[in-house]
Amino acid sequence: MKRRTLFALTGLAVLAGCGSPGAGSKGNTGLSFANRLTVPPLLAPTVTADGTKQFALTMRKGRTAILPGKPTATWGFNGAFLGPTVRAARGDRISMRVRNQLGEPSTVHWHGMRLPAAMDGGPHQVVAPGATWTPHWTIDQPAATSWYHPHLHGSTAMHVYRGLAGLFLIDDAETAALGLPSTYGVDDVPLILQDKVLDADGGLKEDPEPTWGLIGDQILVNGVHDPFFEVTTTSVRLRILNGSNARMYNVEFADRRRFAVIGTDAGLLAAPVSVDRVQLSPGERVEIVVEFAPREQVVLRSVGGDHGIDEGDHQLLKFIAAEQLRPGRPVPQRLATTPRVEAPADATQRRFRLSGSDEINGREMDMSRIDEVVPAGATEIWHVQNTVYAHNFHIHEVAFRILDIDGRQPPAYLQGPKDTVFVPEKSTVRLAVRFGHHTDPTTPYMYHCHILRHEDKGMMGQFVIVEPGTEASVPRTLSNHHQHG
Repeated sequence: MKRRTLFALTGLAVLAGCGSPGAGSKGNTGLSFANRLTVPPLLAPTVTADGTKQFALTMRKGRTAILPGKPTATWGFNGAFLGPTVRAARGDRISMRVRNQLGEPSTVHWHGMRLPAAMDGGPHQVVAPGATWTPHWTIDQPAATSWYHPHLHGSTAMHVYRGLAGLFLIDDAETAALGLPSTYGVDDVPLILQDKVLDADGGLKEDPEPTWGLIGDQILVNGVHDPFFEVTTTSVRLRILNGSNARMYNVEFADRRRFAVIGTDAGLLAAPVSVDRVQLSPGERVEIVVEFAPREQVVLRSVGGDHGIDEGDHQLLKFIAAEQLRPGRPVPQRLATTPRVEAPADATQRRFRLSGSDEINGREMDMSRIDEVVPAGATEIWHVQNTVYAHNFHIHEVAFRILDIDGRQPPAYLQGPKDTVFVPEKSTVRLAVRFGHHTDPTTPYMYHCHILRHEDKGMMGQFVIVEPGTEASVPRTLSNHHQHG
């Protein structure tokens, strides 16, 4: 029996055991909320004479006591676990100094960033042990919550799981004028959700046996187990990232209070959407604003679903409001004015078939093969068909809009700008995809499942962006992999 066929059958067997919330799955609902939430520090840049903001990130090994008194081996940027928050504004010239002190190769991908392919940090921009990579670009996209993480082909899952991840926040003048909560760490709070498997000694276990890879029963928020957050304002903006390898979260408050979704992966919505639950597959982000009253306490949680990757009910974080809260402004009813992504009537249509855990359109990833050639500035319609169990789909460099999921409109809060989308089992998602203007016929961007074990196993393809009219002359085989260090 072929390996991928056996793997697909195993996946179906796993799916069969994952039903409604709590159906034979582990949860984590007995927390005491004993640990103060850590907010990742903002990384201060050095500003050069020409105004360029230089940020320094060092990948390194360390030890972290995820459980009190039980340190375990972890990886981090500029520290032992996770990384600082990089923050810059539209129009800023950026330079990064990424140093690798891991003792093995890695990369750093700027997930959600619109930038030249050679600066993207995908599997071709390898940073060798001891080397320093210095990508640079000008930020030219709307305000958004993006992030950074390794993208070394075959090792992405383990590098992220061990702790290499951080946020990259983009600001712009239009968003700043809206009066949204914006004091970082006070009323503008990042939440990086990750699940871990811990052994009896509190150590990280790395045993990706299930179809989707590691799905842990311990949830960390910003690297903190069993956390609480002290609320000091009536309105709090939460920037929530699903930084897990495979787990999907169905996020709600325990009292089912409603909150306003104001943004998704690639920027703000045109108007806020009131909901009581949001769904986040790996790599997706959402920005919400929630209201609190003095002295109240409420738990943020994830409830189990029937997709296999969202098994079990899990408490995430307890919010504890102070006796007196500083009042906030109401969320504006008009947010982003950026036109939504619209495909022309004659838009190019591309089709992608996800099968098993390691193929797109019947082929595994090949670092030397260009799968798609796209003219700069194009808006296309991509059909992403999932023939098996749960997958999702991330496209580098772009912003897209979900047109429909199996012919039905997505929920209103998912109709904003995105770069990652959940593709339910045996469904087809149509996307209107807007590409940028950075051209390079010899350096590819990636599209792939963001369930990281699937990505590592080969569920990934490559595309280049080229000058319009030159598509037919672009070689489909790469002669080198642009490795650094």
